[in-house]
Amino acid sequence: MDIRNIAIIAHVDHGKTTLVDQLLKQSGAFRENQQVAERAMDSNDLERERGITILAKCTSVMWNDVRINIVDTPGHADFGGEVERILNMVDGALVLVDAAESVLPQTKFVVGKALARGLRPIVVVNKVDRGDARPDEVLNEVFDLFASLDADEKQLDFPVLYASGRQGWADESLEGARENLNPMFDLILRHVAAPQLDKEAPFAMVASILEYDNFLGRILTGRVEQGRAKLNMPVKALRADGSVVETGRLTKLMSFRGLDRVPVEEAEAGDIIAIAGLSDTTVPETIGAPELEAPLVAIPVDPPTLAMTFRVNDGPLAGREGKKVTSRQIRDRLMREAEGNIAIRISESSESDAFEVAGRGELQLGVLIETMRREGFELAIGRPRVLFRETENGREEPMEEVLVDVDEPYSGVVVEKMSRRKGELREMRPSGGGKVRLTFLIPSRGLIGYHGEFLTDTRGTGIMNRLFSGYGPYKGTLEGRRNGSLISNSDGEAVQYALFALQDRGVLFVDPGEKVYVGMIIGEHSRENDLDVNPIKEKKLTNIRAAGKDEALLLVPPRKMSLEQAIAYIEDDELVEVTPSAVRLRKRHLDPNERKKAQRSGDAA
Repeated sequence: MDIRNIAIIAHVDHGKTTLVDQLLKQSGAFRENQQVAERAMDSNDLERERGITILAKCTSVMWNDVRINIVDTPGHADFGGEVERILNMVDGALVLVDAAESVLPQTKFVVGKALARGLRPIVVVNKVDRGDARPDEVLNEVFDLFASLDADEKQLDFPVLYASGRQGWADESLEGARENLNPMFDLILRHVAAPQLDKEAPFAMVASILEYDNFLGRILTGRVEQGRAKLNMPVKALRADGSVVETGRLTKLMSFRGLDRVPVEEAEAGDIIAIAGLSDTTVPETIGAPELEAPLVAIPVDPPTLAMTFRVNDGPLAGREGKKVTSRQIRDRLMREAEGNIAIRISESSESDAFEVAGRGELQLGVLIETMRREGFELAIGRPRVLFRETENGREEPMEEVLVDVDEPYSGVVVEKMSRRKGELREMRPSGGGKVRLTFLIPSRGLIGYHGEFLTDTRGTGIMNRLFSGYGPYKGTLEGRRNGSLISNSDGEAVQYALFALQDRGVLFVDPGEKVYVGMIIGEHSRENDLDVNPIKEKKLTNIRAAGKDEALLLVPPRKMSLEQAIAYIEDDELVEVTPSAVRLRKRHLDPNERKKAQRSGDAA
């Protein structure tokens, strides 16, 4: 069977998943009357809500008797571990670039990985139907990007398509007929080479994606690198050092047809398949025939740059809202996550009932926490911290390249805030329509908690994109949050009368009737110090003062934080309590005397 394997890579929100929808429709993968959800590849609830791709997924279409296996990859660098593994499975890539926004950091990140693998990309200038599209300029910027990433001559001689994924057309020229995606299918067949692999060698494949199925158990997906896989054949799994993980049989062998996995009897070198039957094998180990002597080479993944502590929830409300609350349940779930997600590392913490979870960024770890709370877990999460490394030149820390598109009047405040966080302005240029594009190099820890402030400073109009650029010399201490916390000194339910009296002290985080407890953070103090307050204080009733007068008390709506905002907001001596129905902020030491003791000993942790 003639096969082509391609990945669709791009910055987040440049239209990858929408384009795949159209490719599936126009290739006949869906029946005429079939009801298909928009962005069919984003099947996970969180992906649909956030409008982003988190997990890489495979699909396939038939075109002129050739099967094209397509892998939809995440655009966020936080999920770079997914991207790096996927590029191992493909022979070509469609690089999608927005005709107005042009090259953004994540485009750079993914394209750099693809060029280093020797792939020859096809560039698709998408969304050319936008009113502010500037396709010719964007094409020049893509060429400059490829050149800056050390592309060779063949890679620089890339074919170009102009497209609108939403309208479902692609053309080789801007003045084309704009009818359908046939030019894209034809170009893929012409430009992407069929896999040149040895079909007679012993069967071998690298596990690139691990997922769980309620009926089949663990499913491993990857490309057959050599030989043939047959249903029920005996196999063994090898680690990178050549040691055997386990032996077993391929109890289920599946190939991709449209959005479905279809059982097959046999698959040969070059095809992307999913297999079941192995209980211990994980990403990126080699699965092969019993006579296979050495494992295949797997791409090394960039190391994690950020860590958080996941602890058992020991607050007064623990166990009331979630079903999974023990350290053993949390540990098993984290270990299962680390198995399939090679960009995450789990280790035991020095604290009791706590685990260190290291990953690529706040978004990646935030998605993990959100997934766990939806599964019924209760957790207490510590402040994110970056992972330093010691070298002969001294201490080094992860640095990020940040690209900001902002209206001109707000550029000054952004530059000021970024420099306060040890960011260096590398470039500043107009990007059309009264906007300015700013490029910074900044320590990763300088960005923790900044995104919400950035949106406030730019009245919600600014766009910030970031990319891990490597390690650099330690930049010194950063100033923390300027305001202290309002801390509850009582257990019970917050009362309108008490909250009204506390409004002058700062911004509140709770509504009347909400459960509070000693040590819980119920607001942000207007000054730098923490303040213990009583949010459950009732109005004293006398013959003269009646209870009904409370109706006249008008409360300012409290500030409600999302999970990511809460995690970015807390200080070292604070925790975020996460349950299926609530996100609360609290002090690490709930008892005020314990807090004072910890402060005196200089141990806020």
